[in-house]
Amino acid sequence: MMSVFSKLQNSLAKTRAGLVDGINRVVAKTRRIDEEFLDELEELLILSDIGVDIIENIIDDLRKKGKEIGVVDSDGIIRLLKADLVAAFSNGMQSVSIDFSEKPHVISIVGVNGTGKTTSIGKLANKFQKEGKKVLLAAADTFRAAAIDQLEIWAKRSGADIVQTQPGADPASVAFDALKAAIARDMDILIIDTAGRLHTKTNLIAELEKIHRVLKKQMPQAPHEVLLVMDATTGQNGLAQARRFAQAVDVNGIILTKLDGTAKGGVVFSIAKKLHIPVRFIGLGEKIDDIEVFDPELFVEALFQ
Repeated sequence: MMSVFSKLQNSLAKTRAGLVDGINRVVAKTRRIDEEFLDELEELLILSDIGVDIIENIIDDLRKKGKEIGVVDSDGIIRLLKADLVAAFSNGMQSVSIDFSEKPHVISIVGVNGTGKTTSIGKLANKFQKEGKKVLLAAADTFRAAAIDQLEIWAKRSGADIVQTQPGADPASVAFDALKAAIARDMDILIIDTAGRLHTKTNLIAELEKIHRVLKKQMPQAPHEVLLVMDATTGQNGLAQARRFAQAVDVNGIILTKLDGTAKGGVVFSIAKKLHIPVRFIGLGEKIDDIEVFDPELFVEALFQ
């Protein structure tokens, strides 16, 4: 079985080719952290979608260290750069382990259609089932018949149970019934699929807020987590949309999908910094086990390998 590190290496191939290979070329020809080197490095980092604030911090830090230590070898520069990239996830933006102390642990999955939301739910269900957890899925994206059918397929693939109803039913009622069933069946985890777009005049955010209010009537702490699914291939363009979700429904974690499909994987740094929300999981491909808990140090190491 392929290791997490190997999966990361493979999925980051496009970003590595676009960013790290360029950095290695620039670093290889320098022996001093001077302004010419910093200008070239800055340009490469911008192209990778890392984010202006983080890039400024990295350049300022390297400039300061360059003055302190003078002549450096290429390995030394790479070590400094990697340390600064890992540091971008400090101040509470790093991933944290899930607390399963209260059963069922309720996870609400939000995000626009097309980001890989339902697929991510299936992958998470499979991951938790393999870890010995009993998982129930709730098909609360009732505005798309295809979403209900898709979630049912993922439930079968992962071995999870599912609560579903007819298309057009009230999503909050589905979530309520699913939590009631999860409690009755002594489930460890309930994962709720929510709409990413509505075909009515109903406001999407208002619908999500209603689902969460209904859950709290049965279990005041629910949902324990609200995870926002983001598509890495949209880069900086997805941040404004993500910010609206984050402010409205108390998002406390990100699932970043399609990292294998972009040369701008640096957006993972920008997301954590700008939204002040930890990236919890990353999608690394199409297979059911292509999802991993996000580890900043492992991510940076795989990026530079």
